[in-house]
Amino acid sequence: MPQKRRSQSWTELKQAGNECFKAGQYGEAISLYSQSISLLQKSGQKNQQDLSILYSNRAASYLKNGNCGECINDCTTSLELAPFGIKSLLRRAASYEALERYRQAYVDYKTVLQIDCNLPAAHDGTNRMTKALIDMDGPSWREKLPPIPTVPMAIKEKLLQSASTAPTIQQNGVQETSNQVAGDDKKARLLKEEGNAFVKKGEHKKAVEKYTQSLSQDPTEVTTYTNRALCYLSLKMYKEAVKDCEKALQLDSANVKALYRRAQAYVELKVGQESLCRGSQELTQNRAKEHSCTEATAGSAEDEITFVRLPWTWGRQFKCLK
Repeated sequence: MPQKRRSQSWTELKQAGNECFKAGQYGEAISLYSQSISLLQKSGQKNQQDLSILYSNRAASYLKNGNCGECINDCTTSLELAPFGIKSLLRRAASYEALERYRQAYVDYKTVLQIDCNLPAAHDGTNRMTKALIDMDGPSWREKLPPIPTVPMAIKEKLLQSASTAPTIQQNGVQETSNQVAGDDKKARLLKEEGNAFVKKGEHKKAVEKYTQSLSQDPTEVTTYTNRALCYLSLKMYKEAVKDCEKALQLDSANVKALYRRAQAYVELKVGQESLCRGSQELTQNRAKEHSCTEATAGSAEDEITFVRLPWTWGRQFKCLK
């Protein structure tokens, strides 16, 4: 039997590995994937994508076998060959988590959310890591994180396009649903990210246009409303900012950024003290409920749109005017 396997092509060895993986024979799968990798490397073919998948498949086998260290090594190699592969990122994150390397796991989960912010595994993992890091490092836990890489727009578009042409992702010979959102939602996400890029450049009018186009595709995305509200504040269009915050709060009544930005608009519109105090009280009550992925279009600090600080709020907490 071993001689027969040695005579097989790398694709046949890969398929045999997939079959062993499906049968729960993870040790045998690791051996077959290793042979397939060796043959493909010796063939001189420069197919990095195929090698990346092989390393990711072998990483999955290591993970199932409880060998988290080797899983991390293979996932890292896979990502070097084909950057930002979702499966490799999730498998490496799971291994980091199992080894209690929570900071590295958090970074990988957040990177996945930049590519697809609708993956439950990435959201759940981020939530678990956030709780673990707060327990471990306290309120300053974010300061101790490694840098979170920014996924280039071109790679996001490529990954989303490939997902739209293939309804399922196949690795280890098993078809798995990719949990991708509908086509309009994908377009909405890309338009939103283009708006975020304009905000970073200070081009708020262009950002408003992109956010408006995004909302025409997906009118249920809370963070697009709060991001557009931020632009309206910068453009001194305070009534429009209030409207966007109100829409966001209809979708998420505890959204801290919507409460904060609506309060900022109220200040500029010189609303009555009662309304302003109510906004402050809502903000105070709900600040603790802010989710770690509140602005998760891309999931990383680079893609989060930060608060606009008005002069009267600098250096102190939001208070009722008296």
